[in-house]
Amino acid sequence: MEMGQSAVMECSAEGNGMPVFSWVRQDGNPLSSDIVLLGESNLLIKHIQAHHAGVYVCRASYPHSQHFVTTSAQLQVLVPPFITQPPEIIARARAGTARFACSATGDPEPIITWLKNGHQLSSNGRVRIQSRGSLVITQIDLEDAGYYQCVATNILGSACATTRLHVTVQDGLPGPPQDLRALAVTSKTVTVTWERPKSNWERVIGFSLHYTKTGGSENMEYQFAVNNDTTELNVKYLEPGTNYTFYVVAYSQQGASRASEPLVVQTWDDVPAAAPMLSLIGETPEDIHVKWLPLQPELTNGIITKYRIEYTTLKDGVVSMVEVGGNETGVTLSSLQPGTVYKVRISASTSAGYGAPSIWALQRTPERVNQSQVEQAQVQLKVIAHTDSLFVSWQLPRADLLITGYRLYYRRVCPTPDPAVSCPWQGKNDWDRGPIKLKKKRKQYEITDLVPGQLYQVRLVTYYKKQEMQTVMWEGRTRQIPTAPPDFKSQRIPPLPPSHIQVEPNSSTSAWVKWRKPIISSKIVNYTVRCGPWGTKNASLFTYHSSVAEEILIGGLKPYTRYEFAVQSIGAGVDGPYSNIVEKMTLPDRPSSPPADLVLQSLSHSSVQVHWRPPLESNGVIMQYLILYTANRSHPDDMWTLLTKEGNVFSTDVQDLQSGAKYYFKMGAKTASGWGPYSNVVEVETLPPRLPGG
Repeated sequence: MEMGQSAVMECSAEGNGMPVFSWVRQDGNPLSSDIVLLGESNLLIKHIQAHHAGVYVCRASYPHSQHFVTTSAQLQVLVPPFITQPPEIIARARAGTARFACSATGDPEPIITWLKNGHQLSSNGRVRIQSRGSLVITQIDLEDAGYYQCVATNILGSACATTRLHVTVQDGLPGPPQDLRALAVTSKTVTVTWERPKSNWERVIGFSLHYTKTGGSENMEYQFAVNNDTTELNVKYLEPGTNYTFYVVAYSQQGASRASEPLVVQTWDDVPAAAPMLSLIGETPEDIHVKWLPLQPELTNGIITKYRIEYTTLKDGVVSMVEVGGNETGVTLSSLQPGTVYKVRISASTSAGYGAPSIWALQRTPERVNQSQVEQAQVQLKVIAHTDSLFVSWQLPRADLLITGYRLYYRRVCPTPDPAVSCPWQGKNDWDRGPIKLKKKRKQYEITDLVPGQLYQVRLVTYYKKQEMQTVMWEGRTRQIPTAPPDFKSQRIPPLPPSHIQVEPNSSTSAWVKWRKPIISSKIVNYTVRCGPWGTKNASLFTYHSSVAEEILIGGLKPYTRYEFAVQSIGAGVDGPYSNIVEKMTLPDRPSSPPADLVLQSLSHSSVQVHWRPPLESNGVIMQYLILYTANRSHPDDMWTLLTKEGNVFSTDVQDLQSGAKYYFKMGAKTASGWGPYSNVVEVETLPPRLPGG
């Protein structure tokens, strides 16, 4: 709900005696003083504010009894963006660095973008919009001067704060360096040369060479400073097969020149740094399907032109080979021997050649199916008819029967409820519903929404791979609705369980459970919903929730966790059985904990290796990791250098550090819902500089 609106949270309960109601917040914080009790059991919030957001728990207890029931409701307060830290006006000399800090609050969390003079601004080598919203501009030039707008946006609107960048230039500055040239000499090295400026060159005291990867919005810009008598520099440790943009700036005592004209050069390709990850599928006796994922860009070392797949049996060692194009992600190995173990590996190639192959992966081709044995081992089909459903179950005669899945079909044969009317079979493939595809582990299925007293046919087909193996049939009627129901009250017959159980996740910590009242039953007083982690055998992990309605919102769940739910009908003095179990996963959320076990290792005088493990409470699939590091721990977060890594990467090397210096590192992780907390700061010291002659 939006701020300023009114909200009423209702709570009711039925039982012997008058229940006493109480409300608490699930997070343990006290209820806000502006929340009032409406009637005996309902809460009223007249003007919702951000601090009202949270999960509220209603408890109904009975006097002189230890029995109580609880239910919960989540209140999400939608808050429009508000800029809490507007950017300040900055004046910088040419070639300096400007950092604009901007932060905002709101719910959902606002997304921060930047405009320059009203036009959208995107990251490039010199201009970087950091993950927390700050804007950093390096090697400032005259065209960077102007008005900058920080815009925070969410579904309720946007907020904007404006600042200005002044660029100062002194007289007598040298002109830009001339005749810039760049030549790739290896896959990781480029030689850059330039000429002195045409004007005021005698005032030049040094040059700075700048380079960055060409294209992309998150590329870092690097620079080298050299003396005024140096007009050539070898740039090393570049990535193979990659375009880089270079430019040079001249410096005097008064300040920096304009940058030279930029120049783009591509490093040579190198062989790939790794092999793709393989997956093998043996579906038929003579074929193996080989699939792989394309290499990550940082591993290709150029453009992948082709793949080589090698395979051989585990015994004879004679290796066969298949080559496919660089755009392919799969191939089928044919004419293989049935029931034989094969080993397969893959390698990728650029224009520089093939990289190292993957490790051998093993896959056994299936045996040929003996059809006579299959026909002798029939699947046993059992169907229990109810008034509006059929409960279908089946049993395999042997555990080793070759079956990989099932297909279920059903249809109504007779349109009249009169059992005396005979109905002919319909067409062989004329089914009301099907195929319903079921996995090998399934041994039962409930067909619902049927008509009472009607004749139905059920067909179950077993499959091995893609081959149809057995077909078993059943024919029978659903039960009639009794015209004169027995006196349930006198017989105290337990009520039937609810039908049509549905569970829908409401948030990362709550889910709606809905059901329908059984068609035939004694009086139902209320319902009990059982909830627990999927597949658990520990009874203490289950929670029980009471509801008089045919739905309930269950809170207090863990994010991105699979739960099982069952519903029970509660009659007058007698409880019914639980329904079939329904499983559902809660929605993902931001990580509750940072990446675990952050370990730093100094590799050289200028590099550090970083290792980590996924968060203990990831609350979803980790999409990205954020690494922040600095040599000054007192700096705010927006002044730390940052690196991002994909969610399936757990180590990286950080290059271009100062020798013999202490650095501080911390990390965060991101799911589709957003960023989690940072880890504790870990420090490391690079190796000392090499001594001359050492």
